[in-house]
Amino acid sequence: MEIKKDLEIIERILNKGVEQILPSKDALKEKLLSGERLTIYQGFDPTAPSLHIGHTVGMRKLEDFRKLGHKVIFLIGDFTARIGDPSDKKEARDSARKVLTKEQVESNLKRYIDQASHIIDIKNEENPVEIKYNSEWHEKLSFPDIINLASEFTVQQMIKRSMYQERLKEDRPIYLNEFLYPIMQGYDSVVMDVDIEVGGNDQLFNMLAGRDMVLNHLKKEKIVLAGKLLETADGNKMGKSEGNMVRLDDSPEDIYGKIMSFEDNQILTSFEILTNASMDEINQYKKRIENGENPMTLKKELAFKITSEIKSEEDAKKAELFFEAIFQKKNIDTEIPTIKIQKDSLSLVDLIYECNFARSKGDARRLIEQGAVHINGEKCSVFNQNIDLKNSQTILKVGRQIAKIEIQ
Repeated sequence: MEIKKDLEIIERILNKGVEQILPSKDALKEKLLSGERLTIYQGFDPTAPSLHIGHTVGMRKLEDFRKLGHKVIFLIGDFTARIGDPSDKKEARDSARKVLTKEQVESNLKRYIDQASHIIDIKNEENPVEIKYNSEWHEKLSFPDIINLASEFTVQQMIKRSMYQERLKEDRPIYLNEFLYPIMQGYDSVVMDVDIEVGGNDQLFNMLAGRDMVLNHLKKEKIVLAGKLLETADGNKMGKSEGNMVRLDDSPEDIYGKIMSFEDNQILTSFEILTNASMDEINQYKKRIENGENPMTLKKELAFKITSEIKSEEDAKKAELFFEAIFQKKNIDTEIPTIKIQKDSLSLVDLIYECNFARSKGDARRLIEQGAVHINGEKCSVFNQNIDLKNSQTILKVGRQIAKIEIQ
């Protein structure tokens, strides 16, 4: 029975939510069947105060490896977060991720372990997960050390990344510190002597840099497991940088509501990469979609499942009732979460932004233009409309997000 269970986990590691495995799926399968205790890690850069739902894709892989008895490392990139991981954003000033201070990083990472523990059994008595911080070794590197590490790569290797090619075509800047990021991430694999690295497919270049460095320094092959990304319906990634993610510190009501905002064509992929559903269950969801079942029914099951796994089943039940009361039955007497604001009046754009219902003031304006913003049930269309919070109850609804606004 135990062998059968292990084989099921191995098949899940190899197939569920996987974009690609290098050098090959067969190579990883052979490793997993060898009986060798492997070292696996994924890095999480604390560039925001909360992990997001996209991170859970890799976390579920880490938990599966842990269940098989392998050594799992949850690495917090408190040093690499200060370098700035390159992104493929179009805006010139935002193409390189903002470099954070040490204080900002330390503030951001405070809740990461607690959030991750909802997905990974970090403190398991038989096989606990190791928590490491890459500042432990990166801060000890001298400038000559960094020069030596950099000498393992060529400019041609770095510049061939598609994001850099796009910037070259559009005459947008490429910063030197961006070339250091994959080198530092790659060095993590060397220091921790890992056999496997897990990450999103957007991290493939960085993970392959580590694969090269492990071969150079340790004379062994590191396997790279790149997971599928959570994307919006238009193909854009949902994550910290994009500002459109479901945060793990969101309330159960917000998590449920945000999932209900997913497009219908995201449902099946979300079951695969964002839940613990088995491949058999996913095939059943696929059949239900193909048979024309109402997407709303499936989406509610998805929202319930994700909310219960990130929070608890009790939280998911409350969130479901809240959603049905507010967004389906339009019952404003339902208890609504409260957000306290320090000012007694401010513009509509500022109010949306202060409540964290939009990732920027520009985004708040777009939401208003799209007709997604309501105050006390009335649609609002004026950006600079002044909202007086002193004398009346104010209920702000932005898409699937809703809150009662009070003065702090």
